[in-house]
Amino acid sequence: MQPTHPPGQPDVPPPAPPPHLLSGVDLRVSKRLLWIDRAAYPLQNIARVYTFNAHPRRKEAALRFAKSAAIILAVAFGLTIIGGLTQFGGRNSGGTLITLAWVGSAAGLIYCFVQMMSVLTAQSHYVMAIETSGPSQAVVTSSNPETLNQLVGYVAHAIDNPETEFQVKVERLMISPNNYYFGDNVNMYGGTGNVGIAA
Repeated sequence: MQPTHPPGQPDVPPPAPPPHLLSGVDLRVSKRLLWIDRAAYPLQNIARVYTFNAHPRRKEAALRFAKSAAIILAVAFGLTIIGGLTQFGGRNSGGTLITLAWVGSAAGLIYCFVQMMSVLTAQSHYVMAIETSGPSQAVVTSSNPETLNQLVGYVAHAIDNPETEFQVKVERLMISPNNYYFGDNVNMYGGTGNVGIAA
């Protein structure tokens, strides 16, 4: 479908999707609803539509790994001391406890390291986000940033013009929101770690 514009404005079709999109989803506006694949968002409930670069939380991932590693190693050393005292007391179970402590610690460290590397090696994505007046948020991406910038205008136009209808294909973004910065970063003074999202 073509987006409809008020009389006097040129009727510009939505941007064509790049030909190499294999895992795309349909984004369409029809009858006052914004559909992203099979999820529907009433246009009157949309509070903000914008584009931004979603960057991985690399610093937080490294700090999380450091904290996890410190806790794992502290527990391992604690269990080693307990196991050594048990062996010194003449019990044979101390060696088993020490072995289990270090095998478990090695497994925990490997798991935390893999989690950290998945964030450190992640790519940034240029995305379009749609926030509603409730807690819902939808995020889509495209290999062509200009496509997303134009889509912001089409969605904003559809909010103001109930007769507007259009359909385009965008890419599904399959990332963990816990590993990326979303929205605006607001630095607050007078506390520690006060970085939030402003709507």
